Parts: sequence; structure tokens; C-alpha cells
Amino acid sequence: MNQLSKTNFSSIEQVTGQFLKTGSTSVKQTQTGRASFNDLLLEQQALAKQEPLKFSKHANERLECRKIDLSQAQLNRLETGVKKAWEKGIHESLVMIDDIAFIVNTKNNTVITAVNDSEEKVFTNIDGAVIA
Repeated sequence: MNQLSKTNFSSIEQVTGQFLKTGSTSVKQTQTGRASFNDLLLEQQALAKQEPLKFSKHANERLECRKIDLSQAQLNRLETGVKKAWEKGIHESLVMIDDIAFIVNTKNNTVITAVNDSEEKVFTNIDGAVIA
């Protein structure tokens, strides 16, 4: 039998409060004293928007040695692709912009490496891809 039906929760807020552990105290509380799912989601989205996209030292070295120059339009598309990956729950994403592949850690909002057309195209340890 379904475990949730045995616990007799009367609302989704009680379920989220029971099964989601949050360290945040800034989230509004519902009448039951627990944070609502919508408030948790909005808080996480706001946190994600605060950090600009970063490039790791390794990624900067790869961009330089592979002579990859990003235009502002490409950088905007990369940021949009990273945001889409994060919204879908992808943690280590391959983001394709034109003929350039980026491996991005969405949790840290950091580009890990970049590969263009001249390199071998084998990617490991990713859990999703975005073509932007």
C-alpha cells in the first residue's frame, strides 16, 4: 500500500514539510507552520538568478587554447541554456551553442570546460543536454 496514505496528511504543505528538509528561515510559513512548495520554489529560483555564470580556470584555459571567442549573443544563449538545464533538474549539463559544447555544473552555475568542432566529441558524467 502507498506509504503516504498511511500517514494521514491533510495537505500538500504537510507532505512538503515532512519530506523536504530546508535550512532556510526566510521562507513564509503556512497556517500549519510549514513552508509551502511554491514559496520554496520561488526562493530557490531567486537564489539561482543571483549568481552570474562563471567560468572555471580550466574552462578559461580551454577557451584560450582552442581560440574560442564568444560573442555577447552566444554568451546570452549559454546563460539561457544553463538556466533551462537547472530548471529541469540537470546537475552536470552539456550545453551546445552553435559548434561549441560546454560542460556546465548548474548547481554552482559554472562552466567546467568548452570544446569546439576540432576536438573529439565524447562527454561523460553528464545527466542532461541542452541545445540552445
